[in-house]
Amino acid sequence: MVTIDWPGALMGFGVGVAMSALYFVGLAVTVRVALRSSRPNAMLLSSALARIALLLAVGWLVSGGATRVWAFAGYGLAFFLVRFLATMLARAPRPEDA
Repeated sequence: MVTIDWPGALMGFGVGVAMSALYFVGLAVTVRVALRSSRPNAMLLSSALARIALLLAVGWLVSGGATRVWAFAGYGLAFFLVRFLATMLARAPRPEDA
């Protein structure tokens, strides 16, 4: 029988929601700024590297260097749920588009 570490999973999920929200807010801000920039590729690349590195570093810390599997699972689940919500919000029609 598998024993689930609920406190670890919930802690990973909570931190994952916060970090994922920060990741996608950073993406949205970067895209808006890059569209007005003279060098959008450099801005998008540097932002992506920073956001990915931060997301992975915090995931590594939350999971205790990949030793707390349930915390890692909660963190990953949170990322995919926030990603799903972010893409739904991005695809939603806006009043100025109508």
